[in-house]
Amino acid sequence: MTPMSCSTAGQQRLLFGLAGVMTAISLVLGVVVSPWWLVLAGFVAVNQLTFAAMGACPASLLLGRACRGGTR
Repeated sequence: MTPMSCSTAGQQRLLFGLAGVMTAISLVLGVVVSPWWLVLAGFVAVNQLTFAAMGACPASLLLGRACRGGTR
């Protein structure tokens, strides 16, 4: 397995991995703690749809900035 770089493909893999983890955490917390945690799963879904429609979402912009070292 090759190490992940800051390429576009690497960022997309990281982004969807993060979305999967956040969705799983929100579903577990929604069942165990409070149904209000399911709002987080909805927020993740909206961000994924935004990324699919426009090619960018808040998380992808933050990942892109982190990979560039915080410069514009």
